[in-house]
Amino acid sequence: MSFDRLTSRFSVGWLAAALGVPALLALALLVNSALQHDQAAPPPSRVPPAAPAAEPTASPTPEKPVPAAAPAPDGLPVVDYDPAPAGFPADPRPHDTTPLAEGLTPTRRIAAYDAPGGRPLALLAPTISGVELTVPVVERRTGWTAVLLPSANRRIAWLPEGGWSTVALRDQIVVERRPHRLTWYRHGRAAHSWPVSLGLPGQSTPLGRTFVLGRTPPPEEVYGGVDIFALGAVPDDPEAVPAGLRGAHIGLHSWHDDDTLGQDVTNGCIRLTRSAQRQLLAEVPPGTPLVVVDQLPTPPPTA
Repeated sequence: MSFDRLTSRFSVGWLAAALGVPALLALALLVNSALQHDQAAPPPSRVPPAAPAAEPTASPTPEKPVPAAAPAPDGLPVVDYDPAPAGFPADPRPHDTTPLAEGLTPTRRIAAYDAPGGRPLALLAPTISGVELTVPVVERRTGWTAVLLPSANRRIAWLPEGGWSTVALRDQIVVERRPHRLTWYRHGRAAHSWPVSLGLPGQSTPLGRTFVLGRTPPPEEVYGGVDIFALGAVPDDPEAVPAGLRGAHIGLHSWHDDDTLGQDVTNGCIRLTRSAQRQLLAEVPPGTPLVVVDQLPTPPPTA
């Protein structure tokens, strides 16, 4: 998508906001801006079960070899701000709140496949709309790494070795739809929690794992004068949102007032207080994983 198309989308969204379209929160469009780097109980710890006692066995079965990456044909589409190409596999654990601790940044255009040794379907570039791309790593196999796919919901892409670097991810954001709560975690421990407004019926905030794609200045004062985070997620039903928001990503941002916190009033995005948004902007870098669930399980009471 060209910068002109992005700015034209912003213009339509601003007009819709001025005309009173309900909660233009999915408007967090990336622009050609530079990339900038209470309390709730954390999700229950996920302690793996104890391993059974070892028993004498035969020699272990050798690991099945994974096919090498097929050459990428010419003319593959590049994943950008528009919806990602179809055919990528579903995230096998879309509602898993286990923190993702590693991100991947392309250093050149790299082919994205539908499976280890599968078909190349698109290219991932180092930037999307001028913003450096960092995608969370969700799985590894010999010679292959799976990441959350940008501009898609609950989809992953498999990448062969080479053409990318990795970075540690220390933060995670968990959004619970039923209690209308956002909790920011650092190194797996809850740092802060805030009430949020979420998507209205028919335009619900999409469930599942996504990530912070980038940030942009607010297009109108209705956003409270605070920068907006654009997420990797898009509306589940693009036709359900107002025409001025078609093609927009789900956003995480503030509003000019806090009157509707705790309610379902947005076009799918996540709205929180200005002070909370400022803190997240100061602390949370692009690439940070964000997962939307209905509600976290309540840990059992201690004796």
